[in-house]
Amino acid sequence: MNIMLEVSGSWSHFGGAIGAGLAAIGAGIGIGQIGKGATEAIARQPEAANDIRGAMILTAAFVEGVALFAVIAGLLAVLS
Repeated sequence: MNIMLEVSGSWSHFGGAIGAGLAAIGAGIGIGQIGKGATEAIARQPEAANDIRGAMILTAAFVEGVALFAVIAGLLAVLS
């Protein structure tokens, strides 16, 4: 019985680490796409740069918040 608990515990560590890494990668890709879209939008309509920049910062903050939550959940899986 103890062997089964040790094996299942190691898999949860592995899964938590993979989950935290994927969350960080996903956040990086998401923020890159937000920046790309904002840059293209500002290039098309320079007079709306302030509005676009504000929306970009708000959206990036939401992505970072979700990614931070996912990384912490992954790390809690590793530590438990």
